[in-house]
Amino acid sequence: MNDQLPKQQQSFKEVDLGQLFRVIRNGFKKLFRFIDNIFKGIFSLIIFVLLFLQKHFLKFAIAGIVGIVADYFIDKNVAPKYISKMVVESNFNSVRQRYNNLSFYNDLAKAQDSVPLADASDITANEAVTIKQFVVDSYSDENQKILLFDNFVRELDRTTVKAIDFESYLKNFDAQDARFHHISVIATNSCIVKRIQPAIIASISRNDYFKLQKKISDENLAFQDIIYKQQLAEIHSLQVLYKTVLVKEADKPMQCININLSGNGQSENKELAIIKERDHLKRSLV
Repeated sequence: MNDQLPKQQQSFKEVDLGQLFRVIRNGFKKLFRFIDNIFKGIFSLIIFVLLFLQKHFLKFAIAGIVGIVADYFIDKNVAPKYISKMVVESNFNSVRQRYNNLSFYNDLAKAQDSVPLADASDITANEAVTIKQFVVDSYSDENQKILLFDNFVRELDRTTVKAIDFESYLKNFDAQDARFHHISVIATNSCIVKRIQPAIIASISRNDYFKLQKKISDENLAFQDIIYKQQLAEIHSLQVLYKTVLVKEADKPMQCININLSGNGQSENKELAIIKERDHLKRSLV
């Protein structure tokens, strides 16, 4: 009984190994068959493409020649396009109005509506036809964004400033809030672009609202100029009076001797304060 058990275990092992080898052999056969089918498919596709090209070679050759000739004549007959760019800085918060104006001009150029475009650009209708497109976009680097953020923060109270950082400001940054903007004009006439630049810049000054803003700003500047000049005249008179008083005090006979150990004489403080105020007014006047 004991002699029969090892023989049965040995036969079971031989059977398991035989099945394992057969499974491995069948797996390799399937793998090689799969790879062989892939190569046969690729080869068949290449043969099919070559046969197709051989059959329709004349058609492809004619189509290629026609395409080259047509492209040559199209390039020769189509007028070249010229692009001109300029950088502008808008005042009185007129950026959005400028964007709207240029968008309106661009719609007129695309529609070839030359008459209103000519009126807006101060050119003739024939010249307006040569204008093909208007493009405007903002220009701002990291330094300019930092300056804009600094100006933005200065206008806020302390509680609001604590809740806003530079990263959150950049996430909500509007391109139209940039200081500088690129304006590009594309046209088939190389001379027309320079001629319409003054009209593009002056398009804002024709608006009644911005005219009023400019008038108020000019009046404020003139009023401040008068105030600064009056203050400078008063300071000059004060300096003359102060010097006169000092001269008269110096002419008086010395009745006693005052020793000032602080080194901060009142007369020096007054003279220095007057000079600082005069310099501040001069800078403000400029």
